[in-house]
Amino acid sequence: MPDFQTLQTETDADGVLTITLDRPDALNALSQQLVAELSKALRLARQDSVRGVVITGAGEKAFAAGADIGEFAGMEPLDAHRFAARGQAVFSGIESTPKPVVAAVNGFALGGGCELAMACHLRVASETAQFGQPEVQLGLIAGYGGTQRLPRLVGRGIATEMLLTGDRVSAQRAYEIGLVNRVVPAEELIPTAKQFVLTIASKAPVAVAMTLQALRAADLPLPQGLQQEAALFAQCAATEDFAEGVGAFLNRETPQFQGR
Repeated sequence: MPDFQTLQTETDADGVLTITLDRPDALNALSQQLVAELSKALRLARQDSVRGVVITGAGEKAFAAGADIGEFAGMEPLDAHRFAARGQAVFSGIESTPKPVVAAVNGFALGGGCELAMACHLRVASETAQFGQPEVQLGLIAGYGGTQRLPRLVGRGIATEMLLTGDRVSAQRAYEIGLVNRVVPAEELIPTAKQFVLTIASKAPVAVAMTLQALRAADLPLPQGLQQEAALFAQCAATEDFAEGVGAFLNRETPQFQGR
């Protein structure tokens, strides 16, 4: 198990890997060290014993309240480009994980914190959570994928408003606009996120991975997206899990998927 300084990892008996951002005194701000350690922690999801991932923040105040602004001092354009590219690569790695990744958002998810939540496949928020992209207040734009993922999740109009005003939205408003999938009391946050993972993990693993891949193609022009869907559909039809699923359905049995 890797030794981390800015986050904690734990895999429970059900195979759910929980990654906890652990800088509560800094509202779990996304320092470069934390982002690098997050990338390493996600490699644990490759283990066969891991069925999915929950990402959350330590403490009650914040999931992640943005980047570590202290690291911006003296930043030159080339530094800024590298900074954004590194974060984008890590967050794209989250999005391309073939197992379900669920953000359990407790408190502030601002700037990079909101972008981190959006890179996850699903989002569960506590009732006190707040979301926002306040980068314009620093003379910046969102750099970890916010300008791209936010409009895909909530639509261009609402995304434009959030990105240009920097205003925060409540958990309930985030649910109304499609930014989060569930809003629950704080004590139900982690159990709800884990249940999401386990519900998805009970399905055919290859089909889950292929579905996530097909969803990423939803941003392509429709003809290309449909081609990708057909190709992935065909790959699923070649798996043992496909034969198991169909056979179990016809025999009114519970399928026993093996992930192959």
